[in-house]
This record gives sequence, C-alpha cells and structure tokens, in this order.
Amino acid sequence: MKKFVLLVILCLVAGTGWSQENKPPVPFAIIGLTHDHAGGFIPLTRNRKDVQLVGIVEPRQDLVDRYARRFNLATNLFYASLEDLLARTNIQAVATFTSTFQHRRVVEMCAPRGIHVMMEKPMAVNLEHARAIEAAAKKGGIQIIVNYETTWYPGNQAAYSMVHDQHAIGDLRKIVVHDGHRGPKEIGCSPAFLEWLTDPVLNGGGALMDFGCYGADLITWLMDGQRPTSVFAVTQHIKPEVYPKVEDEATIIVTYPKTQGIIQASWNWPFDRKDMEIYGKTGYVLVPRHDVLKVRTGGKESEESAPPVTGSMTDQLSYLAAVVRGEIKPSGLSSLEGNLVVNEILEAARESAQTGRRIDLPADSR
Repeated sequence: MKKFVLLVILCLVAGTGWSQENKPPVPFAIIGLTHDHAGGFIPLTRNRKDVQLVGIVEPRQDLVDRYARRFNLATNLFYASLEDLLARTNIQAVATFTSTFQHRRVVEMCAPRGIHVMMEKPMAVNLEHARAIEAAAKKGGIQIIVNYETTWYPGNQAAYSMVHDQHAIGDLRKIVVHDGHRGPKEIGCSPAFLEWLTDPVLNGGGALMDFGCYGADLITWLMDGQRPTSVFAVTQHIKPEVYPKVEDEATIIVTYPKTQGIIQASWNWPFDRKDMEIYGKTGYVLVPRHDVLKVRTGGKESEESAPPVTGSMTDQLSYLAAVVRGEIKPSGLSSLEGNLVVNEILEAARESAQTGRRIDLPADSR
C-alpha cells in the first residue's frame, strides 16, 4: 500500500510540472540590438525559470545606453564582442537581433562552439547565405530557430490543426496571407533599425523581404514543407521619397500542382495586419486576428476563439529552452528546412519582380 501511495504522489508531482521547474535555466545571450524586435523580447526574459539572460553583445555604445536606460539593465550585462562574452560566461544559445545580413556570421561564429542560434525572421538575405547557415549548423551540430511573431499566434496553430489533424476543409486550394503596416518609418522604427531595414544588401530588399517572408513561411508550413513549382511577383516603389533604395509594396504568387498561395506584403496598409485565409475543397478557415477563427464547412459559418498555446509553443523563449534541452527539434514555421524553402521563394520572387517573368523552380532545390 505504501508503494502505491508513493507512486501516486510521484505521478501527481510530475503532473504539476515539478520536474520542469527544477531543471536549471538555459543560459543564453542576445546578439545585437539594431533590430527593434529586441525591445519586445527583453521583457519576456524577466522572472523566468526556464532561461537566463547572461549577456548582450552590442558594439554600439548609443544602443547600449538606450537599452540599459529603457529596461534598467546592469552595465556589466553588455559586451562589445562575442569573444568577450564567451570569456566570462558559459552560454548554450543566442537570440539574434542584428541585420539579416549578419545572421550568417552569427551562425558561423556560434556553430563551432556548439551554441544554438535563434534569429529574427527571415533567416537570410539570399539563398547563398541560407545554405551557408545550413552548412555551418550541420557541421557544428547546432539547431537553428527562425523566430516569426506569427508562429505563436493561437489562431494560426488552431487553423493548422483544423486543416491537417481534423481535415475539416478538405484538400487545400488557395492560401492568402496579408502582412504589413503603414511603413517602418511611418510607425516610428528607430534610426538604427531603419538604417539596415531599408538597405537592399543588409535586408535583401524592402517590403518583399520584411513581410513577404511571413507568407512564404506560413504557406510552406501549411503545404508540409513542399516547394512550389513556380513563383511570380510584382513589386512597386510607391514612396520613393521615403524609401529610395527598396520596394515598399509586393505581391507574390506561389504555385503548387493543386494549390495557389498569394502573399501580400506591404509598407502601405492603412493599419497593421497579419492575417490569413485558407480555402479548401469543402470549406475555409480564416484567421482575421491572432486568436480568432472564422470557419465555414458544410454551408455553416462560425466564429470562435482559438485555444491558447501551451508548453514549448507558449512563446519563443519556451521553445528555445526546449530545443536547447533536446526535448524537441525545431520544426514547421521555425525550422531550418522550412526556411530554406522560404528563402528559395523570396529569391525567386526578387528575380520575377526584376524580370517580369514567372520563375519555374527546378525539381531539385540544389
């Protein structure tokens, strides 16, 4: 009887998450502060038991001063280089908030040291950089996580489940993704962010890269990682006086044997939007807001709230901790494999917009 009671107690303890809470936190560092998403990320690191922020690498003193003041951070948390950080800490992962162009360098520095890398979307400025990231990660045996805000939307996760687990709308026929806002300058992005975000080399383009990557990622995920057969894109330079170097409007069409994807990326929307429409053979699922679904099947329409995401999918730090501990491997929206397809789509879209031609993708991605 005593053995039985002990077994019950152990099961109850395990069920409450006791074992998770008693795992040591994953020590990690932030690399770079020129990406404004760092401003929303740093507050997530506070009062956590799964991760511990032990350093921030940023060579620009103006950014160090600004972030230290804004978030009341100790000055000894900042380092001028990754080498300085590694000499004083023992990190297992980094979260990267540099320009997209620098993602490759961060991975190539971290991979030989066995340090896992999470980066803000998109993974790379072009396919050459994406493949270099893949090669370095595989050689170093590290995991790559590409962080998209839309990954953590309960509505997107619920829509995926309806499409793939419940088969609620039949075979996919069309996916439409809208992403964008009034423009990075118009919404008040910092000068340090605008410096590279509006540079065709450091960002790989303008709205096409900044917001086109969201649609390419979501569609690739919904298509189970399948590569499209062709890509056609149109870009426009509606505000050359504001963005002289890059396009501010883009529409991309990705074609599959029995499905179309339409990506609308814009720095000209009258309001912020990140929403999606998924049409199948027998119904549709719309995600008009991050936690809302509109569903039509069998002639009946309904609107419902998406259940909250939990566990490793709660947010990017929960996911990072689970990956570093070996509990999960990056998959779907966050995966290296999926984001290689994303970069292939974006590269073909750039070529299509420049030439005015549809770009047919070879059967072999290499």
